[in-house]
Amino acid sequence: MAPAPYFDSRDPACKAPFGAVKAGEEVKFSVHLPKGMTCTACRLKLFPADGGEMVVLPMGMTGGDYKHNRYTAAFVGEIPAVWFYHFELDDGYSTQTLTRGPGNAAVLGGWEGWQLTVYKADMHTPAALREGIIYQIFPDRFCNSGQPKENVPDDRILRHDWDGLPEWRPNELGKVLNNDFFGGDLKGITQKLDYLRELGVTCIYLNPIFEAHSNHRYDTADYKKIDPILGSEADFSALTAAAKERGIAVILDGVFSHTGADSVYFNRSGRYGEGGAYRDRESEYASWFRFKDWPDDYESWWGFITLPNVEETEPSYIEFIAGEDGVAQKWLNLGASGFRLDVADELPDVFLDALYARVKAHSPDNAVIGEVWEDASHKIAYGYRRHYLLGWQMDSVMNYPFKDALLHYIRYGGGEGFLNTVMGIVENYPPPVLAGLMNSLSTHDTERAITALGGEHVSSHGREWQHERQTLSCEQYKRGRDLFALAAIIQYGLPGMPCLYYGDEAGMAGYKDPFNRACYPWGSEDRDLVVFFKNLGQIRLNNPIFTQADFTPITFSNEVCSFVRRGGEVEVLFAVNRGDGFKHLTLPAGFETAQAAATYGQYSQGVLSPYSGVVLVKRR
Repeated sequence: MAPAPYFDSRDPACKAPFGAVKAGEEVKFSVHLPKGMTCTACRLKLFPADGGEMVVLPMGMTGGDYKHNRYTAAFVGEIPAVWFYHFELDDGYSTQTLTRGPGNAAVLGGWEGWQLTVYKADMHTPAALREGIIYQIFPDRFCNSGQPKENVPDDRILRHDWDGLPEWRPNELGKVLNNDFFGGDLKGITQKLDYLRELGVTCIYLNPIFEAHSNHRYDTADYKKIDPILGSEADFSALTAAAKERGIAVILDGVFSHTGADSVYFNRSGRYGEGGAYRDRESEYASWFRFKDWPDDYESWWGFITLPNVEETEPSYIEFIAGEDGVAQKWLNLGASGFRLDVADELPDVFLDALYARVKAHSPDNAVIGEVWEDASHKIAYGYRRHYLLGWQMDSVMNYPFKDALLHYIRYGGGEGFLNTVMGIVENYPPPVLAGLMNSLSTHDTERAITALGGEHVSSHGREWQHERQTLSCEQYKRGRDLFALAAIIQYGLPGMPCLYYGDEAGMAGYKDPFNRACYPWGSEDRDLVVFFKNLGQIRLNNPIFTQADFTPITFSNEVCSFVRRGGEVEVLFAVNRGDGFKHLTLPAGFETAQAAATYGQYSQGVLSPYSGVVLVKRR
């Protein structure tokens, strides 16, 4: 039987250069057809992802080897866009398609094409997202400075049991009010900046800090005020200034697709007088909201009436958020280095364009990161193709595809599938985007990694079930901790920036909201785990190569994952053994005697013990 036609978009013999390309850059495509296969013509067909005219390029024979003939064509994408492509082969009687099959292999027939991303030539990774580590903080739960809280509304409950669980039970009306606050504040974060620097942190991502009447603060009440429990504008400026002295940027959560019903803009409860869109049809904010039947029938976020949706295409709203004297400008002037955009899929292009332009006008090294849960390079949201990563809307995104694939691999194995997920993102994302990816293992929206890896599966179980299993057994914690450490070794080496959810490094566990939002256990940390994460962080700080470093897979088997990052004179090998037997690593030349910069478990002379990992650093 003759060998199958050969094309692999990740092989430079088939496509060069690898991955996404700058606008105006030539890409060469080569298909390798078996000698015994009759081919009278070969064509490359490219389709714009969001519609438009197809491009068909003839492929001429340009050589080959004793098994294959090579057919080649060159393509130049003049403007930023996403393309899908496949090949057509004529044999004189019929036409066959050569398409992308499982694992990126080429197959005859089929329907799925490969992707080519063409991005703006001047796109770059902003300084806020270069090298280092992102540390995500849920402000109410990280550190309470002990300073008195002033001007706190009477309907909030101030907790004094820092080690207690957030309230999760419904009240007598069946509502979860989220109105219990533990008192974490901006001054508390400032007090812990040296600790964060020891972890290698170069960027803090803060969950919402604007005035709001729930502890999660995703129901914004006033975009231009700090929530009183957190402190003042002066406290925020002091935090950002002290952070910058330590080489740490501060990025804020931008919740712009909806406001709180209890806000100065909507004012359903009347907390803010008689103004607001709910109480006054002539309000300056009335055009911001989508009323079906004023005042009680309005569009809200996922049906939560406490979160009325905003009309983000309304010019006055865009001006309010992204204008010269708008919300974004205010916080950038006070020291913020950009925004993470909540539910970015729900923000229309016109809004994203305006906000990105405003953030970049303040400084090209500010960052805009989007909350996108899938591959953001070709995402279709609400019926149309998005353009997040082509150079004018976002610098990068939260990398949930890596998170999900990595946690699944560490718990269950399946190295080939894990590698395919990683390579898919590496291939589809522009390099400046790839370098700034927010690579998390836990977030405020997901269970903590130790629980995900060591506990029972949450599946669709509710809060009662989650509460009963909040505290892991000693055996569950040890397994979760071991697997989490191995996942972290991989996380800290993958393309992008590792993002550490506050307290994960201290051994915090917990299922979903609100159990993943307990207070940082100051004084009760898993100290060995903290030391381990400090070692990982110092690898990133001491070897500032990761923004531009090559990614070279070595082994992605059921038990062993290893790869090398190369940049300048430095090479770093990341390797873990998730299995229960001893494993000999495949070490690239020179790593036999390389320094172990971090270890978990036992490593000796190329051998990893069960549930162990190592990071080796070699200088050329």
